[in-house]
Amino acid sequence: MKDDLMREDRGQLDLTLQIEKLKKRVREAEGETSIIKGIGMNSPEVRAMKKSIEEKDALIQELRMRIRDMLMISEQHRSILGAEITDRKRLEKEVKDLKVQMSEYLSVRVKGARDNAS
Repeated sequence: MKDDLMREDRGQLDLTLQIEKLKKRVREAEGETSIIKGIGMNSPEVRAMKKSIEEKDALIQELRMRIRDMLMISEQHRSILGAEITDRKRLEKEVKDLKVQMSEYLSVRVKGARDNAS
């Protein structure tokens, strides 16, 4: 009874009373937070967003692989094209050299035929 009188005398200044009130508020806040987390993380909207994000991540990964493949193919084509250009230049030079040789050969034959005819 003496304790009850002392608690009543102190009123709002009673630390025990304040601690009990704060503990109650903490429990309530923790409960509300748990409920919000449970509802929020398992809501259909959040699940749909997670699924959408996972699908987009998979798409990004697939696109990265395709880009890598396309870059490899492009590099191979560039290499092949470079070799083709080199071969073409070599063949053009060979054709030019053969034209010169053919022209010289025909000149000699024509000159020889003229000399034999005279």
